[in-house]
Amino acid sequence: MIVLAIDTAGADCSAAVFDSGSGQVLAAVTEMIGKGHAERLMAVIDEALAKADRALSDVQRVAVVTGPGSFTGIRVGVAAARGLALALSAECVGVTTLDTLGQGYLESNPQAPLVVAMDAKRGELYVQAFAADGSPMTRPAAMPPEEAADLARSHSAEVVGSGRPLVLQDPAVASVADRFDISTVARLGAQRSGDGERPKPLYLRGPDAKPQTGYALARA
Repeated sequence: MIVLAIDTAGADCSAAVFDSGSGQVLAAVTEMIGKGHAERLMAVIDEALAKADRALSDVQRVAVVTGPGSFTGIRVGVAAARGLALALSAECVGVTTLDTLGQGYLESNPQAPLVVAMDAKRGELYVQAFAADGSPMTRPAAMPPEEAADLARSHSAEVVGSGRPLVLQDPAVASVADRFDISTVARLGAQRSGDGERPKPLYLRGPDAKPQTGYALARA
């Protein structure tokens, strides 16, 4: 099965082509663009397919990062994945940012449970706990750093992600931006069961931007 994986949930605009039969990533392209995912995504997909020597019609499954992350970026990626899957009569599956960060870490550090904590700003973190074998122990949730610290202690878990300094409350711990490895997304997407349910954005909270209501006209 040929899997096309795409990510627009953060600063990167990424695509990868994965062959589940050989277990190999045939090609991966990542551009760190910050914004403008809608304008660049199809070009990045085309480049990944060209590097893999595959045509879009070869794709049998589309895997997309569903969040949590950039509100606009997630919408771009999920809409593109669902549209491509519909046009190709392909399966479409979602992979979360928390799962991607967790599995990427556990591939080289499988010794202990893990809490993934992404800095969601406004005093909150996006958090999920995973066992050492990668299976989820909690559902994705938004919570304050203190609650995430309690969760990590209760499972004797390592903490990774941009929220790590907030959880550990240690100014010596450097903050690292969250980036979602597209090869990991592709492998996770190949492992997902194609149950026919279309992926949906995972936001965990409303958008930071709020509509201005001061100039709204009263309804009659």
